[in-house]
Amino acid sequence: MTELPHAQLERAEERVEELLALMATQGVATDPARMRVVGQEHAELQPLVAAWRELRQVLERIAATEALRSGEHDPDMLSLVDAELASLDDRRAALTIGLAEMLVPRDPDDRRDVIIEVRAGTGGVEASLFAADLFRMYERYAATRGWRVEVISRNATELGGLREIISEVKGRDAFSRLKWESGVHRVQRIPETEASGRIHTSTATVAVLPAVDEIDVAIPESDLRVDVFRSSGPGGQSVNTTDSAVRVTHLPTGIVISCQDEKSQLQNRRKALQVLRARLHQLEKERVEAERMATRRDQVGSGERSEKIRTYNFPQSRVTDHRIGLSSHRLEEVLSGSLDEFVEALSAADRLRRLSVAQAV
Repeated sequence: MTELPHAQLERAEERVEELLALMATQGVATDPARMRVVGQEHAELQPLVAAWRELRQVLERIAATEALRSGEHDPDMLSLVDAELASLDDRRAALTIGLAEMLVPRDPDDRRDVIIEVRAGTGGVEASLFAADLFRMYERYAATRGWRVEVISRNATELGGLREIISEVKGRDAFSRLKWESGVHRVQRIPETEASGRIHTSTATVAVLPAVDEIDVAIPESDLRVDVFRSSGPGGQSVNTTDSAVRVTHLPTGIVISCQDEKSQLQNRRKALQVLRARLHQLEKERVEAERMATRRDQVGSGERSEKIRTYNFPQSRVTDHRIGLSSHRLEEVLSGSLDEFVEALSAADRLRRLSVAQAV
């Protein structure tokens, strides 16, 4: 049986009562910003406290039912009591496991917005078309959840593909759900340009980074080199007569971010710095967290066909996530944004892993 930290659960229960009292005070009720902070903390703790209270009630009912059984001699009544005890014990076990999972610390970035980068990998033209398919998939998934997608930088091909696209996804728990998409995605299909009907294999890489602001990651101006140039479209043709595009180089790390989608140099600089902060935050996170020792390059992979987290097989209409061995024959629906099946399965696997780590400590 999983041992629960009762003192921690009791403190959480006390904190929920404190938060309810705070929300009723004039100082909080008339201050939207404070109400949002207090309300968010209450919303996070309430499911934990509700489960803890139910568990206590179940334990009390188990004790009362066991006492009843000890004084009962009628076989029919004993059968009913035993059935009740079995049901209560099942509920106790479920609540205990659920509480243990809720007590495992969440990734502190889970509530953040997301910087998502999609790049064509191995496969030439077909890889760039697949990268465009993946980006549309994320756009559609964001729409189903009421999130907003804002393109930061786009490098398109003349055939409608994408060499690279960087965007920000804004919405509740965006990072917690999209972080599983980081890695190499592989597609197996017959390209429209393939006359012989031969199946091609191509890849695209996806990087999902938590969006951070200047408070979280401050970058001294002395660490930056900023170059400006004219924006260009597919094929390299100029699409602007002014030097509005911006290339920001972070001198200590060598990270280079280019942005040209906006019409003003100031807006492009702001977006480039936004992406740079996200990458620097991720680098620091990988450095200090034992569970994320790999560098960002390891996370994304090189784009080689042998490195993959998920395969999209068109001839068999199948999508397979290789990390958890989950396959779905709903390929068209998945590419249309129906990602929840994979998101939920990956989240559940991660919860079990974190729970086993926490119990081993």
